[in-house]
Amino acid sequence: MKTPDITLSTTDFDRLDNLLASLGQDTVGYDTLSQELQRATIVPPQQLPADVVSMNSTVRFSLANGKSSTLTLVYPKDAAPSGDKISILAPVGSALLGLKCGDSINWPLPGGEMSVITVDEVIYQPERAGAYHR
Repeated sequence: MKTPDITLSTTDFDRLDNLLASLGQDTVGYDTLSQELQRATIVPPQQLPADVVSMNSTVRFSLANGKSSTLTLVYPKDAAPSGDKISILAPVGSALLGLKCGDSINWPLPGGEMSVITVDEVIYQPERAGAYHR
């Protein structure tokens, strides 16, 4: 499976780059997020396609085993124990970042096993709602 291209807004890229700069390189999720930022295409927030997963987007996705979930992608400080928000530093969080509806990516899950993660729907995206500087 070819790894899909990812697109980030300049706002998300800058904030995530600053987040990485504030963390130690041994922080869980650091390497993965760093690699995703390096391979991303960066666009102004107003030019981010409406079907791309950005920070604070709510996305419905499915795993290869057929399990479907709906989560909001957030910064670590906003992650919720209730389970409806997922940190960008979590494996699934960094996998979803920058993908568009219909994209699939082969990605390691928290237990280390590999799974195909598919974006089924971007339910809410801040940029699509006009929130460019949230």
